[in-house]
Amino acid sequence: MLNDRIEFRWLDAFRRVFELCQLAPGDQVAILAETQSRDLNRSLARLALAQLGIDAFEVIVPTPAQTAPVPVRSTGASQALNGQAAALEALKHATLVVDLTVEGLLHAPQLPEILGSGARVLMISNEHPEALERLVPAREDEQVVRAAIKACRAAGRMHVTSAAGTDLLIDLTDARTGGVWGWCEKPGMVSHWPGGIVVNFPRPGAVNGRLVLDVGDINLTFKRYLEHPVELVVEDDYVTAIHGSGTDAELMRRYLAAWGDREAYGVSHVGWGLNERARYEALTMYDQRDTNGTELRAYAGNFLYSTGANEVAGRFTEGHFDLPVRNCTVRLDERVVVDEGRLAERSA
Repeated sequence: MLNDRIEFRWLDAFRRVFELCQLAPGDQVAILAETQSRDLNRSLARLALAQLGIDAFEVIVPTPAQTAPVPVRSTGASQALNGQAAALEALKHATLVVDLTVEGLLHAPQLPEILGSGARVLMISNEHPEALERLVPAREDEQVVRAAIKACRAAGRMHVTSAAGTDLLIDLTDARTGGVWGWCEKPGMVSHWPGGIVVNFPRPGAVNGRLVLDVGDINLTFKRYLEHPVELVVEDDYVTAIHGSGTDAELMRRYLAAWGDREAYGVSHVGWGLNERARYEALTMYDQRDTNGTELRAYAGNFLYSTGANEVAGRFTEGHFDLPVRNCTVRLDERVVVDEGRLAERSA
């Protein structure tokens, strides 16, 4: 879409995010990339750190061979560090790991070991820097996300409904709740840019009901706005039926079935977007290779339902859907936090 060259404003965006991470001269910063990572973002990260007086080192590993039966996109479960013991050891000695892997380390098996060493991880989503520039986080974003995390942790259940027919009940007992505001300044912390989202990883058997994806909702694995309604029947965490007559339902059935893995049908996480600067229509503005769709996960008021890996429930799989759904009402116990697709405190 745009020329892949270094622009000052993009360099400034990277520098501002690293400033929020409160780095100091002498900190050891590792830039983790793979051979298929976006070279422009790798250069911007290195130069922005240099502007702050940080002499970062780079760890570049080969992009692994594809072993899945279908294309894999946007899982947050990079396989790039598999079998890379030396690279992993280097990352464990870093103050900050700037994660530029294609899929990201959020669900990678090596992440707990990296965080447990005292390192922190900032995932920079595989976006064109034009999108990152628009979505530089602000200090006040942290308070918004922390308030949502607190509300989820205090609740016993989440109830999601919509005029399209969604009626989904999630037991939040023993769920793991997290949120991302776009930077990380403390040891053992992981975050991603763009940020502005709260998610819950439910325990086994906690999700039941139906999720109706209406025309205009989004399947981010396919980077596609839906053109026909799709209804997912969810029983004890697993999608047991996919109703719909159009292309969108057929694509979902085929993709899930191709894994030959029941866990691909399980719930990964549920939550909602909190970022008022993120745009629902952004997916129309980029070629597919220029976007990872993180902005669509974070746009304010969307209900985000995801299938696939859920460590809390003991489910591990590369099969993954991220499904931002519009016009939902989200209740935590009796408290409305999203009102027909609008953040409740802004819906009056």
